[in-house]
Amino acid sequence: MTEHTLTVAGVTVDTRHWIGGERLASAATFTDVSPVDGAVIGEISRGTPQEAEAAVAAAKAAFPGWAATPRAERARLLHAVADGVEKRLEELAIVETTDNGALLRSHRRGVMPRVAHNFRFFADWLLTLGHEDFETRGHTNHVSWDPAGPCVLITPWNAPLMMASWKIAPALAAGNTVVLKPAEWTPLTASLLADIAAEAGLPAGVLNIVQGYGSEVGDALTSHPDVARISFTGSVPTARHIAAQAAPQLTPLSLELGGKSPLLVFADADLDLAADLAVEQYDNAGQVCLAATRILVEESVAEEFTRRFTARAARLRQGDPRDEATDIGPNIHPRQLDKIDGFVQRALAAGARAVVGGHRGEGQYYEPTLLTDVAQDSEIVQEEVFGPVLTLQTFRTEDEAVRLADDTRFGLAATLATGSRERAERVTARLVAGTVWVNCFFVRDLQAPFGGSRQSGVGREGGTWSFDFYCDLKNTVTAPKGWQDHG
Repeated sequence: MTEHTLTVAGVTVDTRHWIGGERLASAATFTDVSPVDGAVIGEISRGTPQEAEAAVAAAKAAFPGWAATPRAERARLLHAVADGVEKRLEELAIVETTDNGALLRSHRRGVMPRVAHNFRFFADWLLTLGHEDFETRGHTNHVSWDPAGPCVLITPWNAPLMMASWKIAPALAAGNTVVLKPAEWTPLTASLLADIAAEAGLPAGVLNIVQGYGSEVGDALTSHPDVARISFTGSVPTARHIAAQAAPQLTPLSLELGGKSPLLVFADADLDLAADLAVEQYDNAGQVCLAATRILVEESVAEEFTRRFTARAARLRQGDPRDEATDIGPNIHPRQLDKIDGFVQRALAAGARAVVGGHRGEGQYYEPTLLTDVAQDSEIVQEEVFGPVLTLQTFRTEDEAVRLADDTRFGLAATLATGSRERAERVTARLVAGTVWVNCFFVRDLQAPFGGSRQSGVGREGGTWSFDFYCDLKNTVTAPKGWQDHG
């Protein structure tokens, strides 16, 4: 370990920024703490407007060369990055588990392979991107996707590297350069990605990473006049602030924000499946924006559903996320734990009943919790908790189920359990959500549009939708006559 490196579970991690193909340190640092045991991991370079300016300048300088790089070469380099991720998959998994507390087995089997897949998918999609020419009164229309310029990408702490790659891969594939600001609670795997990208041969300045706080370095990035696109995943209040910062420059935004998604369980559903789907919402200690935290159950089966749910919840093992037997790890930060407990205690004081959990555990762990006897207009039903806390309400009719499901300011996702194909078609058509799952959960294909409605976000990404955002679309109309014959 040197002045600017840490050793995390045997893995060396550089604590400096990555700007213009070089490691740069700041005068100040911030402390990175592991949620697993509260231990200090180390001190991380703390960015300022000066580092933000340097990163945007590096991205701007690298943009013309990268934009002019042939598609096939850009795709080759993205595949090389994916190769590097796969080569260091175990290292990335253990470092991210240490940094954000998510299950090591999930990082090994799902999350880090998905990081590599993100790079491969958008590399391959780039090579097929196109639109058939079409005619207008004999004139030819040709649609093209032109690189937009430097992009600022701001990522959350609940799935740090996966969310970073979900944004970086299409931005780079499109021919843009990138400045990434990872969440200050989870900066480590972004630093490892910089090493991987450099080893893969990505030109200097194409990918830049600046660490630090939003108020100190984030504002300087999102208000910068040379930034062509901003993509953010996080909370609604922060999104409002970023939008205000971007507004004077009219910088286009892609915002993937909070959720308060419903799980609708009808009497004709497979109740074992429905209970499994409900318990799955505790994944990542409830720190999943897509989680269906509002369980809505048809009244006639509510008692039986609750019995099956509680039996399954009782079998969950909470503990060290590095243990293969663990099902639920810690929450990210003491501040987040206080927020979660505040929601639960206020709900209990207002008359809610804890069927499961309802208390803090030791350290940064919160018991998986299910609250009933909650009012539709209550805080616990309307606001995102972002922890292992679910609510259960009942309904009598299909219309009432849809009304309850749609009665929040969010619209990110919805899950539906029913044995009737006709009901599934009726209900999904009425649900306000960017993604609806029927008798399943978290099945994701990267070619599908992803994003939220209402205050769950602005825009869609995935497949061609990502390129639509990260590019300037151009239509070229050519007349059939007027050419000079120089032959």
